[in-house]
Amino acid sequence: MAPIDPHSFTDSTHPLTTHISLSLYFDFSSSTILSSAILTLSHPHTGDLLLDTRSLTITSVIDPTNNTQIPFSLSPDVDPIKGQPLTVSVTNCSKILITFVTSPSSSALQWLTPPQTFNKKYPFVYTQCQSIHARSIFPCQDTPTSRVRYNAKLNVPHQLSGVMSAKHVERRPPVKGEGMLACDELLWCAEGRIVEEFVMEQPIPPYLFAFAVGEIGCREVGPRSKVFAEAVGSVLDSAAKEFAGTEDMIRIGERLFGEYDWERFDLLVLPPSFPYGGMENPRMVFLTPTVIKGDASGAQVVAHELAHSWTGNLITNKTNDHFWLNEGFTTYAERRIVEAVQGEDIAALNIGIGWKGLVDEMERFKDNMEFTKLLTNQEGVDPDDVYSQVPYEKGFQFLWRIERQIGRAAFDEFLKKYITAFKFQSIDTHTFLDFLKANVPGIENDIDLKTWTEGTGIPPDAMEPVSNIYTKIVSLAQEFKQGRMPSEEEVASWHGQEWELYLENLPKSVEASQVTALDCRYRLSESKDYEVKVAFLQLAIGSRCNEYYNVVEKTLKEVGRMKYLRPLYTALVQGKEEERIFAQRVFAEARETYHPIAQGVVECILSKHL
Repeated sequence: MAPIDPHSFTDSTHPLTTHISLSLYFDFSSSTILSSAILTLSHPHTGDLLLDTRSLTITSVIDPTNNTQIPFSLSPDVDPIKGQPLTVSVTNCSKILITFVTSPSSSALQWLTPPQTFNKKYPFVYTQCQSIHARSIFPCQDTPTSRVRYNAKLNVPHQLSGVMSAKHVERRPPVKGEGMLACDELLWCAEGRIVEEFVMEQPIPPYLFAFAVGEIGCREVGPRSKVFAEAVGSVLDSAAKEFAGTEDMIRIGERLFGEYDWERFDLLVLPPSFPYGGMENPRMVFLTPTVIKGDASGAQVVAHELAHSWTGNLITNKTNDHFWLNEGFTTYAERRIVEAVQGEDIAALNIGIGWKGLVDEMERFKDNMEFTKLLTNQEGVDPDDVYSQVPYEKGFQFLWRIERQIGRAAFDEFLKKYITAFKFQSIDTHTFLDFLKANVPGIENDIDLKTWTEGTGIPPDAMEPVSNIYTKIVSLAQEFKQGRMPSEEEVASWHGQEWELYLENLPKSVEASQVTALDCRYRLSESKDYEVKVAFLQLAIGSRCNEYYNVVEKTLKEVGRMKYLRPLYTALVQGKEEERIFAQRVFAEARETYHPIAQGVVECILSKHL
């Protein structure tokens, strides 16, 4: 007996779940979900079965084939990372019905009151299950090793709509008894409710389970894509305009990586508290509203989430130790799509921004270089705490190195063969390397595969991008150190990415007068592009420009994306005592507007420096 994943209680000798049937009753007044789940196992099992849970109240476990009670126990010991194992003792059982209730503190759920939403009229709730948070919504084998199909019934107030990363079956009135809720079946049939029914026919890892419930509208943006958002015209209209090129990207993805196997590619723009830029939930990608920039550049985040449809969703890392298999491949695929849509110069800018991010991560992990590896050991480590650009950018650099070695045409052929061979499977790094060596004979003689996957730091054969625009911007950033600001003529054609690359390559701190002069000329602190604004505010904090702290506070209170929270809070706590006190106060006031995952990340930053 042994766990199959350092972040799960799932035992290697136990059968895996193949299907889950969920009934979910949303109680906004208590911020809980009254639920039932039927788990179907790969084969009948006798003995204990371990399931992952976090902050769930289990009310009953039943064998639905004969309606008999099944003994169960929820461990009194709570692992700070994995939660509580639910032990179910079964006899020749292949299906298990569990009734349970979520907690208001569920780490996967953010319940928003009406004032926290765009329209201020109705409440809203949404999920974020990656990496190990599905267990706080329903008992499961919460490891990407396990791939499940599911169907779900969402019982919600009739004024609201439910959406899922699954095929929508119908919206209809509730039917008495269909909830199978031990808590109170009458609740299921209460007036003023509606049921949204969904089915996911392809096997997915639990972290890709996703839903949102609120006042949600939609706009068509292509033959297999809609944009969903809170029913506020400006948000929907802006999103539809920003993502108008989605179908073109899907077609390019199919040309590069093979058939799109998920039927639809819809996009849900969430409230500002969403902690990530995007989440690649199949059939419906979740997005932060900060990607709506008004110039279609936010579509690059969409390109990344689309690329996950092949690398991450079709082929999945077996455990989070192999996370680079999801993100390194997807970053490479994203940049190929961007290059085809927007050209080589824009792709080079992306690579350059990523390169600077990778270099910065080496500094972040200088005291724990384990997390600069591609193949990591995360035993006893919360994956949210060590989330970084390393699997994205070092993973990209590894694949780019292989492409340079064998040529793009050969690498494209290899990628299609790889995706075909392992689609709808979860694999590890060793499986990939074996496949690489079998299909590219002698590659291990040309590239040090072990150094790339198991070595720390940046390998010597990694490479910065080469392009005229990249070189020019980096050169201008170097000149800023000597006091030369770029002229208006030099930046006339710049958009957000150019400014982001420029700011990222400036020193961490310069004279305060230089910072204010730069902002006086180009109004970077007022940018509607948060990549630019946050990069500038980091510079302002590092240079002790106190006059920008009101902008820092406003930014930290209006968005919950961790890409912005992490650097701003980190810059503040690395400063003087007054800045650390400022960071504490802002977080105390903004905390409830952040998703639980983001709350934990900021708390970790503050605890390390205060």
